[in-house]
Amino acid sequence: KAGWKGALVLQCEWEVCTYVASKMEEFCEHVGQHLQRHLPGEHREEMDPLEEYTCLWQECGFCSPESSADLVRHVYFHCYHTKLKQWGLRALQSQSDVSPCQLDFQSRNIIPEIQENFLCLWEYCERSFDNPEWFYRHVEDHSFCSEYKAAGKENHVFLCGWKDCDCTFKGRCKLREHLRSHTQEKVVACPTCGGMFANNTKFFDHIRRQTALDQQRFQCSHCSKRFATERLLRDHMRNHVNHYKCPLCDMTCPLPSSLRNHIRFRHSEERPFKCDYCDYSCKNLIDLRKHLDTHSKDPAYRCEFEGCSFTARSLCSIKLHYRKVHEGDSEPRYKCHVCDKCFTRGNNLTVHLRKKHQFKWPSGHPRFRYKEHEDGYMRLQLVRYESVELTEQLL
Repeated sequence: KAGWKGALVLQCEWEVCTYVASKMEEFCEHVGQHLQRHLPGEHREEMDPLEEYTCLWQECGFCSPESSADLVRHVYFHCYHTKLKQWGLRALQSQSDVSPCQLDFQSRNIIPEIQENFLCLWEYCERSFDNPEWFYRHVEDHSFCSEYKAAGKENHVFLCGWKDCDCTFKGRCKLREHLRSHTQEKVVACPTCGGMFANNTKFFDHIRRQTALDQQRFQCSHCSKRFATERLLRDHMRNHVNHYKCPLCDMTCPLPSSLRNHIRFRHSEERPFKCDYCDYSCKNLIDLRKHLDTHSKDPAYRCEFEGCSFTARSLCSIKLHYRKVHEGDSEPRYKCHVCDKCFTRGNNLTVHLRKKHQFKWPSGHPRFRYKEHEDGYMRLQLVRYESVELTEQLL
């Protein structure tokens, strides 16, 4: 990476934002401001949870009914993913004999689900992060401080301090590579389809393998992987099926911890986070911090539209202003395939499909995907339905 010249081009894709940063510190701080304005505060009871926890990153559509913490982790992963796609673009530019990826550009911002905070399991550490960038940097710092022991008169080996790991390495570089097997860190992503890879070799294999894509007609709508037979696709889809069912509703979760979170936020009335200034209480720290803004006299929210100076005390007022003033002139491109109603954002069409037509995705599929049709409108991607039906059979 050191040999690739030029600053990073980290493009924010939150709604209509055009901000570009050259450093991850600036980029994450900027995106954090979007999150702060977007997350619900004192008017939580007036807002639809489906809208509260919907990611507004372009071509994403992720929606978490669990809590704002899920959305925070998800959006910060977009920051990290944006950086990896930049490294992928530079890697392609450095190899003149490699052609660009031929997969669907619509999936470039589809990222994996993150069920819990990123937890460091280095001995005596156990720090937790909601931003993968800071988590991976933190773990790398451990590798620089790793103890070593003598393996001979002149040779030393470095110890992996991860929980239940006894591996040793001759150099710190090998130790850092090994730590990625614990953290699942990726180092590069495809700028076209968004796929992430542990090294450049696997990334280039991903590109070169596409010469035989016409032989792989069965595609997983959840992660975009392709397979030569329907049987292989079915075997693969079982990896996306959740196993832990909530005893109080139809929700299923991939992990016991995510099931506990679901029950706490959806079925429990316990509100352990209490305001020191009034009787308000809530279920998580982020909502409490948002509420504390109401005790300040200054406007808590500012319109993000370029050149607009509108401010308000509540997020509801800002959203209403944005829709009336700035989205009024926008051409609605997202069309419902059932009733032909149009929307300016895919997120609004998602809410419409779920509320008006009772559409729902099976557990493990946290979004609808939309595809541009010949008439220029974005409609529900039908290939997703085929995979959803397949998933329902597996359930």
